[in-house]
Amino acid sequence: MTRLFDLLDHQLTHHPLESSISGRDVKGHWQSYSSKEVSAIAERAASGLIKLGLQPGDKVAIVIYKNRPEWLVLDFALQMAGLISIPLYPTISTSEYIYILNEAKVKAAFCGGLDLFDKLKDAQVNVPSLEHLYAFDQKNGNPFWEDMFDKDGLAGLEKIRQKVKSDDLVTIIYTSGTTGKPKGVMLTHTNIMHVVLKTSILLKANDGEKVLSFLPLCHIFERATSFAYFYNCASICFTGTDNLSGPNGDLLDVKPVAFTTVPRLLEKIYEAIYNKGLSLGGTKKKLFFWALALTDTFELDQKLSFANRMKWKVADTLIFSKWRAALGGNIRMIVTGAAPCPVKIMRVFCAAGINVREGYGLTETSPTLTVNTLEPNGAMLGTAGHAITGVELYIDETEGTYSEGEGEVLASGPNVMQGYYKKPEANAQVFKEIDGKRWFCTGDIGKLIKGPDGKEFLKITDRKKELLKTSGGKYVAPAPIENRIKEEFLIEQMMVVGDKQKFVSALIVPAKEALQNWCAHKKLEWINLDEMIRHDRVIKKYQKLIDKYNPELSHIEQIKKFRLIASPWLPLHEDHSEAELTPTLKLKRRVIREKFKTEIAEMYA
Repeated sequence: MTRLFDLLDHQLTHHPLESSISGRDVKGHWQSYSSKEVSAIAERAASGLIKLGLQPGDKVAIVIYKNRPEWLVLDFALQMAGLISIPLYPTISTSEYIYILNEAKVKAAFCGGLDLFDKLKDAQVNVPSLEHLYAFDQKNGNPFWEDMFDKDGLAGLEKIRQKVKSDDLVTIIYTSGTTGKPKGVMLTHTNIMHVVLKTSILLKANDGEKVLSFLPLCHIFERATSFAYFYNCASICFTGTDNLSGPNGDLLDVKPVAFTTVPRLLEKIYEAIYNKGLSLGGTKKKLFFWALALTDTFELDQKLSFANRMKWKVADTLIFSKWRAALGGNIRMIVTGAAPCPVKIMRVFCAAGINVREGYGLTETSPTLTVNTLEPNGAMLGTAGHAITGVELYIDETEGTYSEGEGEVLASGPNVMQGYYKKPEANAQVFKEIDGKRWFCTGDIGKLIKGPDGKEFLKITDRKKELLKTSGGKYVAPAPIENRIKEEFLIEQMMVVGDKQKFVSALIVPAKEALQNWCAHKKLEWINLDEMIRHDRVIKKYQKLIDKYNPELSHIEQIKKFRLIASPWLPLHEDHSEAELTPTLKLKRRVIREKFKTEIAEMYA
């Protein structure tokens, strides 16, 4: 099994499912496809693509609003036909579509949800190569993707399928890019399959067990995870982030054993739990916060005395079991990635019996480099885990001024990309040869920490390009400061600034609901967020929060000034103005600095 579409035959022979993949139809009902149906539909779609005149090596774009079975089926179809998929984010602008579609010379595109067909139709005028455009939804008379299916050309498909090699390019994924134009990451079957095979055993979701998929499939994190689920013969339920929680949410409906997420979603779940605790009264409230206080001392693989075991048992019965029930009651593992997860959040969930494990990787590494696991001594809070089998890490201390043992994280392994599409100068910058071995430069700063059994765990400390250099020549890593202070409920978003300045400052976006609750508790009349961020008592409260964390930081890292910002930072704006976040919710620091240059200037006036 060396090519991604070999997963179809693997599931059919190993453990065929009646409900292999599922998604909600237009009426909101779950519609499921068996392993046999997935394979058959993928073959008809692949045959149809060939009938359209597409040749092996041609590029085909896919863009959807929320995860759905059609994505995975079409992905398999493209692979079998020897075509190269170009996954696109639904939130990027028409001009970005035009840039990517032209650079890759995309010949066909498939889309579903929102006004994506219209956006691609508008882009098509400026993309000479784009000949075919299909929708996953039957509406407005748009060409429907099933109309191009072909069941008579399967013999021809088989000939092409046999010629597909494991080292063939299977996808070009355009990175969202915090700076400049997006770059196309070239990945082969071998690149992605290595991650699939080496991480599938870690997911703890097997034959017929239900898993939930809601992170965007255009991101390699969720896409590779879905392939790993498929390899494990788990039943994948595709959905979006807009209907996860609550009494009618998909978590309670599906009752998954596993899912992947990003830290911000875990933070929101925790905030909802905390706010519910605040709303309790009397003994129930006291019990809630007693149990929550217990989590402050939790450690993985901790050994407890008999008396402490009894305390944890009471807390679990009365409080933590209800948290697990809110996530469906069957959760065995949650994997978080894409950004560092605050240790406080990890600690609280793990203490409550909800096993959250953090991993690390990049689109360029398909994506997984390291992961924390469920085995004894297999995880360390505050780290990104240990390297997966076949991956080597090297800490390059030769460039920059870092702490001892700290440097840029370099990686080598079968999952490292072939390079950036049509970007030889960028490739020269990210690959380095050391002692005859080719290493990929991640751009992340980190260090390796010895675990209790001698295993090395990777701790990411910052992004190389995001380091600030004060006017005094001192380097400051903003991400750890931001992640630590954002553990406070009253802070939704935060960005540390101070490059070429005498001291470090911060822009802070308050968490609106939490601030409203605080104002109500303090009997402070709520007007609107724009007004409240100027209120003396509100500003004093945020100053108190900053003062709480400053002693943990070195003198040069301490936040000397801050400004509260009323408008949240988003990955997409309705007025099509430039977004402050990438589609994976990373800060676009350049954009934020430009948008709030007046506020920044005031802090240094």
